Amino acid sequence: MCLAGGVNDPAAIDRLLRTPARWAVVGLSTNRARAAYGVAAYLQRLGHEIVPVHPRAETVHGARGYARLADVPGEIDVVDVFVNSARAGAVVDEAIAIGARAVWLQLAVTAPAAEERARAAGLELVVDTCPKIEGAARHL
Repeated sequence: MCLAGGVNDPAAIDRLLRTPARWAVVGLSTNRARAAYGVAAYLQRLGHEIVPVHPRAETVHGARGYARLADVPGEIDVVDVFVNSARAGAVVDEAIAIGARAVWLQLAVTAPAAEERARAAGLELVVDTCPKIEGAARHL
């Protein structure tokens, strides 16, 4: 959960990274040069299931892709947002609508109004950081 003043809760980050879960990686494509590609592979190494979400619905790292969060069958635990801040609010709203339990906004991705909506809906929230960086800091 994001604490008062926009500070990320270290315990929530630790729990999200260490507890095997199903992560929808929004913005993940087969483009190896994009940060999402490496972060998704890292999440798999930690034992998480990844679900690529991208308009082209590409299969990435052996995982079938979907065009929208609403198209993904089954539950999603964490929505990892790799889209620009202007589009992030809509993704957060989709995460709330599908019943995700957490939203992780990547480095430099912020959407203050949407972040408040996520908090109000009871989702755990991590903002402006990266799972791979946070995992390295925890020696995962």
